[in-house]
Amino acid sequence: MTSSFRLTLPDLAVFAALLALLALPGKAVAQNSVGGHIGVAFPLVTHAGGRTTTISDNFVAAFPMGISIKREGSKMAFDLELVPAVHSSPRNVTLTVHPGVVWDLGHNWAGGVRAAFDVDSASWGFTPLVARSFPIAGHKNNKFFIEFDLPVRFQKPAGNNITAVTFAIHFGTAF
Repeated sequence: MTSSFRLTLPDLAVFAALLALLALPGKAVAQNSVGGHIGVAFPLVTHAGGRTTTISDNFVAAFPMGISIKREGSKMAFDLELVPAVHSSPRNVTLTVHPGVVWDLGHNWAGGVRAAFDVDSASWGFTPLVARSFPIAGHKNNKFFIEFDLPVRFQKPAGNNITAVTFAIHFGTAF
């Protein structure tokens, strides 16, 4: 008894369809999530060069805006913030480039630290921060936040070294 194996056209079509299904890639999953934030910040008290000033001595309004990149499942995010600030005396506008890392501490709290580079100025430093967020009902990824910052800047105006420490408050929305 001899047996012969023959593939018919419908058999070939089913076989080709099964091969095509096996060759398809798996579901695409993003490894990183991208978010952002925007707000307004006010330096409340600054101590620099042996002198303490408050918001009433020199009013400054800053407008931080940032982009955050967070790995899926991680509690840490990289955050690049740009901070234009309007100063009342002398009246001018400055820009700080503020890259940093922020950790989710749980229960809507976050903490982090940023490097600080003041553009077109002999000033650089770092900014530790603590933030509390408030979820917006009906919006999965949007929230309001309040952030407490402690900017430390090393300044070198006209050959003189000055360290400035400021307490600032930042209000905003994250998305």
